[in-house]
Amino acid sequence: MTEKAALFSPITLGDIDLKNRILMSPMTRARVPTRVPDKSSEIYYTQRAGAGLIVTEATTVSLQGNGSIATPGIYNAAQIDGWRRVTDAVHHAGGRIMCQLWHTGRVSHSSMQPDQGPPVSASDVHGQVQTFTSKGFERTTAPRALALEEIPAVTAQFVQAARNAIQAGFDGVELHAGSGYLLDQFLRDGTNRRQDRYGGSIANRCRFVLEILDAVTAEIGGGRTAIRISPMLVTWDCRDSDTVALFSHLVEQLSKRDIAFLDMIERNDASIAVGQDDDADSREHGVRAIRAAYTGTYVANGAYDRKSAMAALDSGYAEAISFGRDYISTPDLAQRLATGAALNPAASPLAYYGDGGDAGYIDFPSLPRQ
Repeated sequence: MTEKAALFSPITLGDIDLKNRILMSPMTRARVPTRVPDKSSEIYYTQRAGAGLIVTEATTVSLQGNGSIATPGIYNAAQIDGWRRVTDAVHHAGGRIMCQLWHTGRVSHSSMQPDQGPPVSASDVHGQVQTFTSKGFERTTAPRALALEEIPAVTAQFVQAARNAIQAGFDGVELHAGSGYLLDQFLRDGTNRRQDRYGGSIANRCRFVLEILDAVTAEIGGGRTAIRISPMLVTWDCRDSDTVALFSHLVEQLSKRDIAFLDMIERNDASIAVGQDDDADSREHGVRAIRAAYTGTYVANGAYDRKSAMAALDSGYAEAISFGRDYISTPDLAQRLATGAALNPAASPLAYYGDGGDAGYIDFPSLPRQ
């Protein structure tokens, strides 16, 4: 298979047929001040419909799941209608689109919580965590631990959100189980100090994530459900004492389930939220060990360029590659990878997030259609 053919060969991920193996990675843009996708959201995603599959920015499953200003949800009728306009436009442009389902857990502030209460987490571990509020970037509110009897209701939030996403026209959903948010907080022993069946052993700490995944797949089908993890990154002070053992167990359990794909952030070299405790060689070893434990369809993410993406595909390491920051400033990334055209200059990190304006959001140029 030639380099161009490998990059652009079609693939079926679960129940979703893709025209190429390039995914647009989920990226928080903070451009939705009402939490309802609007015309600018529609333009933003449609500009990028050349990807084989778009995975949306993290989208909250409930009011309780909110943790940052100007991020969208999928828990009320207005949001479903707003997303329907987005999905219709992307499909009309020949694209496919998944909704990433998100609960921020402790990465939140009481100003965004129902009744101005504390955010919830696996345990009441505060950590050195900040979030974007109406007053700027400030420290989060100390969380409270979810009571055992509350956990089924959180699972139900994800199930309802998945149901809403299908109603809104999405081709599927991706569970956000990485980046230090609620599902990741249950996985890691630095944030999970529980003494019940959701805490302690690795198997117990994986239980919440797997229960949510099983409930969502029972609702909409495994072929329309994916999951994202970020094992070797320390995000929002969310840590584990044995990361490789934890995530090797998790992906072994994922391998037993019929899902569309596993999307793993392998590395991240530019984020205010991210740190890495180990050296690069240790991180790379951990990524390879966790990847080896997974036998299903694998989507790799993390600082890939055209050359490294093709090498990963040609070697059989991954079935597809997701690209993040390049899609911010180069909406026609798939076309440019096909032709070898230069990408637009990288966007300033200050443009990643916004106050609802369109500058640095939908104003990056595309090349003429070939």
